[in-house]
Amino acid sequence: MINFNQDVSKYLKLNYPKFDVVVVGSGAAGLYGALCLSSKLKVVLITKDELNTGASDWAQGGIAAAISPDDSPQSHLDDTLKAGAGLCDRHAVKFLVENAAESIASLVDMGVAFDRHQRKLTMTLEAAHSHPRVLHAADTTGRAIVATLAQQVLAKDNITVLSQAFALQLWLNSDTKSCQGISILQNGKISWIQSSAVILATGGGGQVFSQTTNPAVSTGDGVAIAWRSGAVIRDPEFVQFHPTALTVPGAPRFLISEAVRGEGAHLVDKSGKRFAFEYHLDGELAPRDVVSRAIFTHLQKTGEDNVYLDLRPISEEKIRYRFPNIIRVCQHWNVDLFTKPIPVAPAAHYWMGGVKVDTMNQTSISGLYAVGETASTGVHGANRLASNSLLECVVYASELAQLEPIPFESYHSTELLEIDSDWDSIMELVNTVRSKLPDLIWQSAGICRQGKVMEQAIATVESWRSQLIALPCSQYVLNLSFKQEIKFNSPDAESQLKFYAETLSLLDIGYLILKSAAFRLESRGGHYRLDYPNTLEEWRMHTVIQQESINRM
Repeated sequence: MINFNQDVSKYLKLNYPKFDVVVVGSGAAGLYGALCLSSKLKVVLITKDELNTGASDWAQGGIAAAISPDDSPQSHLDDTLKAGAGLCDRHAVKFLVENAAESIASLVDMGVAFDRHQRKLTMTLEAAHSHPRVLHAADTTGRAIVATLAQQVLAKDNITVLSQAFALQLWLNSDTKSCQGISILQNGKISWIQSSAVILATGGGGQVFSQTTNPAVSTGDGVAIAWRSGAVIRDPEFVQFHPTALTVPGAPRFLISEAVRGEGAHLVDKSGKRFAFEYHLDGELAPRDVVSRAIFTHLQKTGEDNVYLDLRPISEEKIRYRFPNIIRVCQHWNVDLFTKPIPVAPAAHYWMGGVKVDTMNQTSISGLYAVGETASTGVHGANRLASNSLLECVVYASELAQLEPIPFESYHSTELLEIDSDWDSIMELVNTVRSKLPDLIWQSAGICRQGKVMEQAIATVESWRSQLIALPCSQYVLNLSFKQEIKFNSPDAESQLKFYAETLSLLDIGYLILKSAAFRLESRGGHYRLDYPNTLEEWRMHTVIQQESINRM
C-alpha cells in the first residue's frame, strides 16, 4: 500500500482544483499507468504536445514476452541479465519477466491488434534473445499500443487530459520535502496543480544528441526536473545507440527496426562484405552496443558515412507483411529496399539511466513516481535487451494500481500576476546553445568516449548553463513562488519559455550523461571509453547522482 503525504501548504491558492494524481507524459508508460490507477482517483494527464507524439509511438520492433510453450520467463531473465552486462537488478528483471504474460493479456483485452497466424500470436526473434518472443503489429507496434491506450484514456471519466501543457517544476513541501504537485505552462499562463502524487513518464532525452531516432519531444524533461528537486538519478552514462538508423541527406534518423535483422537482413559495407562478424561471432545479431561500435569502427576505417542493411535475403512477401512502414518511409526518401540496400548508421536510441525507482515506481522523493524510460528500474542494466522497453512500461506502470486516494482540502487561486515579457533579445543565446549542444554531446559522449574530451565538454555545458540560469526567464522554471499564477501578455512568451525550459532540460541531462561517463573508468554495455576499454569487476556498481554529488553503489 502506498500512502500519500497529506500535508499541504495552507497559504497556497491554485488555479486548478486539486487532483489525486498528476501523470506527466502520454507515451505507453504514462497512458497505461493512468489507466491502471483506480477509477475512484481524480487524475490529470499532462502532455506537452498532443497524445501519440512520444517515442513509444515510434517503437517498431515489438514487445518481448516469454509466452510461447517452448520459451520460459527464466530464459527471458537470463537473456536480459546477459545483455545488461552485470548491472541488472535481478529482482527487478524477475518481476518484469514473470508479469509479462499478464501484461500482454491486458493489452490484448484492451484491443491491441498484435499480428497473428491462424489466430495464434506470432513472435519474431531479435538480437540477443534466445527464443522468438517479440510480439508485433507489423512494424508499428508502438503506434498500435499507444493508439489503443489513448482511446481508453479519453473514454475515462476520471482522467482529464491537458494537451500543449509543459511541466516546469515540482512543488515540494517546505517541511517534509515530499512532492505535492507541479507547475505547468499552458495557454500563456503558469499555474500550479496540487496533487497527492506526481508520476513522471516523459520518456528519454535523445534530442541531446545530434544523431537520434527519438522524436522532437524527447528532451529529458522529467529526469531534469526530478534532478533539480533532489531526486536520485542512476546510471545516466548508459545510452543505447541503435545500429541502424536511416542515413539519407535531409531525412530524419528513422529507425530501421532490429526485427529486420532478426528476419534475416544482412549488414554490409560498400563492397557488400558482412563485416559485423569481424567484431562478434553473432554478426548482425550481436547485442546492440556491439553492433553499433562495429559500425562506428568500420566507418572510421573506411572513411565512409554509412553502411548498408540488405533486406534482399528476406522474401518479398515477408517484407511487405512485416515492414510496411519501413517500406513506405524508405520509398519517400527514394530508397527501394527491394532492389538495393538501405543506407544506415548508428544513432542515439534509448536511455538506460534515469530517476532511480523501486518496483513500486517510487523515487527517492516521497510522493514522486517515475515510469518508462524516465525511470531507472534496474531492468536494463548497462544495455537494454531489445523490445524490453515497451514491456517495462506496461509491467511497471501496472503497479500504480496500488495507489489509493486520501481525503484532502482543495485550494483555488485568486491571485494572478500579469507579466509584460519581452525575451526576444535573450533568445539568441538560447538558440545558440540549443543548436550547438547536440553536436557537442554526440562528439563527446557518443558511441566512443574519452576522458579529456568529456572534461572539456563538461566545462562548456557548465558555462552555458550558468549563462542560461542568469537570464530573467529562468525564474519561471527554477524559482517561481508557489503563491503566484503568472499570465504572460506577450504572444510569443509561451513558446519562448517552453523553448528555454527544454534547452535547460537538455543541458541538465547532457551534464548528467557527461559527468557520469567521465566518472566511470571502464567500458560496459552502452558506455564505451577508448581510454578505459576493459570491463572491470570493481566497477560492477551503479552510478548515482543526487544534485552535485556523484558516487557508485
